[in-house]
Amino acid sequence: MADTESIIKTKETHSEDTALTMNEKFNIPITMFSKKPSYVIYNNFYKEDLKRITLKREYSFYNYCFISVCISFILGFIIGVVLMGAQTSIAVKNPRKLNSTIRTLNSLKVPKDTRELEILDKRGFSAVSFTGDNHKYKDIYPKSLTDDMKEILKDNKMNQKHKKLNFNRTLHVPNENTVLYGNIYWGTEVENSMPQGYGENTAEIWEQYVNQSEVIKMESGCGRMQNRLVTFKDGIQACVRYRQNTDQIQGEIFSFYVARLLNLTNLAPTVVKIVDVKDKLWSNVANDIATAQWNSNRAVILTQYIPSLESATIPDIFKPSNRHLNKKDIQEITMKEKDMDKQILINKLKLKNVKPIIDDTDFDHVDMKLNKKTKELFVELAQWSDLIIFDYLTANLDRIVNNLFNYQWNVNIMDGPAHNLARKMDSGLLMFLDNESGLLHGYRLLKKYNVYHSLMLDNLCVFRKRTVDSLKELSDLSIGSKLSEIFHRKNNAVIRDILPPLPEKNAKILQERISKVISQIEKCERLFGTR
Repeated sequence: MADTESIIKTKETHSEDTALTMNEKFNIPITMFSKKPSYVIYNNFYKEDLKRITLKREYSFYNYCFISVCISFILGFIIGVVLMGAQTSIAVKNPRKLNSTIRTLNSLKVPKDTRELEILDKRGFSAVSFTGDNHKYKDIYPKSLTDDMKEILKDNKMNQKHKKLNFNRTLHVPNENTVLYGNIYWGTEVENSMPQGYGENTAEIWEQYVNQSEVIKMESGCGRMQNRLVTFKDGIQACVRYRQNTDQIQGEIFSFYVARLLNLTNLAPTVVKIVDVKDKLWSNVANDIATAQWNSNRAVILTQYIPSLESATIPDIFKPSNRHLNKKDIQEITMKEKDMDKQILINKLKLKNVKPIIDDTDFDHVDMKLNKKTKELFVELAQWSDLIIFDYLTANLDRIVNNLFNYQWNVNIMDGPAHNLARKMDSGLLMFLDNESGLLHGYRLLKKYNVYHSLMLDNLCVFRKRTVDSLKELSDLSIGSKLSEIFHRKNNAVIRDILPPLPEKNAKILQERISKVISQIEKCERLFGTR
């Protein structure tokens, strides 16, 4: 009995101590534990339980911190990649990889193509589409071709020299070393170095060739999802442009006609055809046409496939820091070749206390034998002067305007490849690719984007004489009637029934833009004319 009472007292003491401890920890009134509990409280029960709860809370807190840190790291990494990508210049080797912030203006075309355009936006637009592999300086075409086809496929440098150009506004007669004359015109030395390109004869040869040919193979390629790279019986290839919207086909073919009227040779030969599996042209690839989801009786564009192309970048002189080209720029570039000799002369005169008289402001021509590097630069700039005029006339959104528009989000875009522009590696010819936004879609958006079109033209004051002459001829004609005549002459009744002519409203806008280019030329004559 004594032992039992001792055990009970010990338990009572333990209960009181435990109650005291709980009171102190949780501020519970002592009266709550004044009565003897009816159950046994085992030693260290509350301590272990509280310890377990505390540890569990600490682990939860650490887990939460760890997860938060991981999420922050991942988000930071993604943001860093996007920001770094926006500041990285686009590599020429892979021109398709552009910054994800770039917006293709063609995405404004029609809601029907939204899905297709979203896919394009994910991979970025192509700076060089409708191009071949980099077969550098190699003749990859079959040896059994006719001489005519070999001639237009090779695109060699000009073999014939330009005739001496007579210009009645200046006493200077251009010679073979003339870089610039008449204050605003590219000289004979530059013109004689221009690539031959694709003139009227090549366009006619291509039309005849396609009319007599048969497609034996169709494969994916040449830009967008439903475009196809086709191979003819003799191995020649073409890029076929298929669109759901007629105005894009119209834009492509009528832009090509405008280029022909301007004597521009920078567009690959192009024709319109109708998708019809009963036609000899398509009969061998009926299954491929079904796979491509082409509808019958739709107009498509066949453009000669051009191999050996590389990306073309915007020249420094047309970038935002400069963005102008006039006779003073031409003189400055040519004088860099003479800087060393010029400085030597100045130093000699200084030693004799004679001040050199160098007044280069009053001149109307530049004569100089150019080195190879400078000559290639001027040949490129001469083609750019044609490109600026051509894109202004057609209001093409998918080339330089694309770069200018995206410059507000990506300041480095001007250092990357120009959209839809490529250079032939063998001749230096600039290829004006993918002109489907011209004359129709571009005209609908003039109110919003005309400022970008005008930006380049308003700062251009050196032109090719033959382009200016062509513009002046067109200004005296009805451009709408001229384009309609070409359209009817080159296309049969079936094509004309499916593909409408250029609307009269659009022809009127084109006529007005021709007048604007001529006004710019006259402004340059006034600004830079010799006094």
